[in-house]
Amino acid sequence: MAALSLTALHASHGGCWLREGDVTRTISKGEAVMAAADTLLLILNAPLVATRLGYPDLSGLDLLELYAFVHPARFVVPTPKGLAHALNLPEPQGDADVARLLQQAAAALLDTCESPDWPEREGAWTGLQSLVRMRWPWATLLTGRIAKPQRAERWLFTRLPEWEESPEHAQPRQIVLHEADVLHRLEDLTGAGAEQRPGQRAYAAQAAHAFAPRERSGHPHLLLAQAGTGIGKTLGYLAPASLWSQQSGGTVWVSTYTKALQRQLRQESRRAWPERRTDGSRPVVVRKGRENYLCLLNLEDALQGGFAGRAAILAQLVARWAAYSRDGDMIGGDLPGWLGTLFRQRGITSLTDRRGECVYAGCPHYRKCFIERATRASAGADLVIANHALVMVNAARGRDTAARPTRIVFDEGHHVFDAADSTFAAALTGAETIELRRWVIGPEKASRGRRRGLSARLADIVSYDEAGSKAITAARAAAEALPGDGWMQRLAEGAPWGPLEELLAAVRATVYARDESGGQEAGYGLETEAADLDGAFVEISQAAREALADLRQPLMRLGLRLEALLEDPPDWLDGQGRARLEGARHSLSWRIDLLAAWEALLARLGGPADPEYVDWLAVERSEAREFDIGIHRHWLDPMKPFASVVLEPAHGVIMTSATLRDGEDWAKAVARSGAEHIGVVPRLTAQESPFDYAAQAEVLIVTDVPKGDIPALAAAYARLIEASKGGALGLFTAIRRLRAVHGRIADRLARAGLPLYAQHVDPIDTGTLVDIFRDDPAASLLGTDALRDGVDVPGHSLRLVVMEQVPWPRPSILHRARRMAGGGSAYDDSIIRARLAQAFGRLIRSRQDHGYFVVLSSAFPSRLLSAFPAGTPVRRISLEEALHRVSSHASGETTPEGENAGRS
Repeated sequence: MAALSLTALHASHGGCWLREGDVTRTISKGEAVMAAADTLLLILNAPLVATRLGYPDLSGLDLLELYAFVHPARFVVPTPKGLAHALNLPEPQGDADVARLLQQAAAALLDTCESPDWPEREGAWTGLQSLVRMRWPWATLLTGRIAKPQRAERWLFTRLPEWEESPEHAQPRQIVLHEADVLHRLEDLTGAGAEQRPGQRAYAAQAAHAFAPRERSGHPHLLLAQAGTGIGKTLGYLAPASLWSQQSGGTVWVSTYTKALQRQLRQESRRAWPERRTDGSRPVVVRKGRENYLCLLNLEDALQGGFAGRAAILAQLVARWAAYSRDGDMIGGDLPGWLGTLFRQRGITSLTDRRGECVYAGCPHYRKCFIERATRASAGADLVIANHALVMVNAARGRDTAARPTRIVFDEGHHVFDAADSTFAAALTGAETIELRRWVIGPEKASRGRRRGLSARLADIVSYDEAGSKAITAARAAAEALPGDGWMQRLAEGAPWGPLEELLAAVRATVYARDESGGQEAGYGLETEAADLDGAFVEISQAAREALADLRQPLMRLGLRLEALLEDPPDWLDGQGRARLEGARHSLSWRIDLLAAWEALLARLGGPADPEYVDWLAVERSEAREFDIGIHRHWLDPMKPFASVVLEPAHGVIMTSATLRDGEDWAKAVARSGAEHIGVVPRLTAQESPFDYAAQAEVLIVTDVPKGDIPALAAAYARLIEASKGGALGLFTAIRRLRAVHGRIADRLARAGLPLYAQHVDPIDTGTLVDIFRDDPAASLLGTDALRDGVDVPGHSLRLVVMEQVPWPRPSILHRARRMAGGGSAYDDSIIRARLAQAFGRLIRSRQDHGYFVVLSSAFPSRLLSAFPAGTPVRRISLEEALHRVSSHASGETTPEGENAGRS
């Protein structure tokens, strides 16, 4: 295939290369910037190249944009190697060869548009006409290659299928699963000739108990199941789950904490269920929160002028994707994660429903809505793959009580506590209150976008129902007391407007007055207890509480009016209107509950503290910039509301993880299950990992890297990555140290052919960063908490994990309260051991994996060593010794093994 004779630019930490015609030459960053400013260059991932060059205004012919147009909803790792594999081109042998690949890839993609076998042809010509008007850089090159179809192409919104109503499903039959049947189903799932895993068989047999008929109302069968890495817990619980669903006709929900595990579960579920049933319905459905899915009304608004400039081009590419998407999932689904970063992520989020403004049946695209389709499909599914937050929110305020799950598997069960902590918390902040104002009032002044206030969403109520109209008018008037646009600047200038802004100003002043950080945490958030507040603050808070009550009252009257209209519908209310009122009533109840929680929070200020809650004032900051201010309330034990809302209505619940318990102690796991709050004694089971950690892994505690010495820390990371020849996952407890280390070592490693990527540095979403890391054994990745858990990179791509220090808990007000209630230092130690265990779990994912787990800590406490699997060799050694061991393994001289090693 002939390469396209466009000038191509490739820039990495190792240098810059420009290819003009058939000649590639090395150039400086300055020359690259000048070349990019003079002409449209062929590039791959413009934001990343711009970061490498230090030239934020870089634009050009980005191959990722062309790929998104030609192959919407197709996966590609956004690197030269990933692009070559996706297009069946020769893999570049080094940086100097990349520019030539870019020319070849451009030619391949453009040639595809002329092929009669191009599967994504429909809609391309129509979309291109819009992109031509927007002066998309690729439009000129595509115009002569995409032929005008003989018949007019269908509009996107006519191409999408409609969901259909289905009858209510009967309750599941009450059945008991027999162990022999469960094990037989497990054998079917693992396949003939598969390795027999005694731990997996024991796990599956235990999991079956959670599906037995419930013996008492409010007392579900609860199983806490520790399953070491390599047990095969996914198929272990899918075996009884699929058998129960088949025999009972019921639905099992499997909940995860990370999107990566959701994708893995979707793959594994294909062993138990076909893609579609004979009637065309899907037996397995992936469910996420509304904010993950494309909103078709938002997209239509964007396509018809709501977006301008680059954002308008993004809307066209998203429309191409929407026509071929499996389920409309924009966050972690089949929309490339890198697409949003090419156009700034706000464009993607603007196309989802993040403000709760859905008009439900009032939307012209309601019958094609991706969210509604997933919701309805889940009601009749055998398996629903969801996430912890959605399961909890759905249980707390789901629209359909009958469709709430009664058999739930919480995979990544060690995160259930954190998810409950977020779900059942209250935050009275500027950002939250201004969103509520916009939800009630709608667009103000010159604001753009598809905002609709209560009046617009319930126009027929305003027109035909006097009582409803009066309630809406009163709510709009009361919402004027909430913060409006420009509230942060008014607070900074000492000129708050309205009772809520006055409250936020008082919060800000109090937090800064009580700040005792001495400037050491400059640029980061500040907080102080909501205690011993002076009389003036209490007066301001009570005025704000009254303003919130003034808003809640008309919303409650409106809700009652909607209920009355639904119970005794007037002549003008048709079926579609009824469905819309149902949705509006649901949205109203959510906001009413939110206002009630805020009022309760303010009511207690100046009075005695409620021992069940932890309250504090906070100023949220990033890079020395304030972005939110408010009052926060968390449950001291969030498993109390979780037990009431999620566990008590359920019939069977499994919480499972490789790091559920603390060593051999189940006490923490039981306490964090919520069982004690409903008087249930959980069944406990533990299956140890089958891996030979003594031969496959080694923990190296490096004792001579001074704490706080950034140059020494950076040098240690660079030398360890060089010793392992890449394949390193570096974990940090602070973003600023991560950035400092990356800035010092990225160029050095790139010159050695070892690419380095980093969260909070590279303009790439976390999921894509992991895809890049997994795809290139020479690459290394630096990150924070998000990479400590849920990253599954088996094989040679991950062979070294480096932690910069012991992952101590952040000493926040909330942590301090829980520490006091949970046993002091023992509480801290259990958290640290869990974090170490989760991080270590990234290293060994299969029997073939080998690697080193390095902690750069001179004073690593011995009491934390139980975090690592029994038998794992642990050595306290110098950096030079660690480098020798890592490099010997990388060169094939040795493998990590436990000769002469032991726990120290």
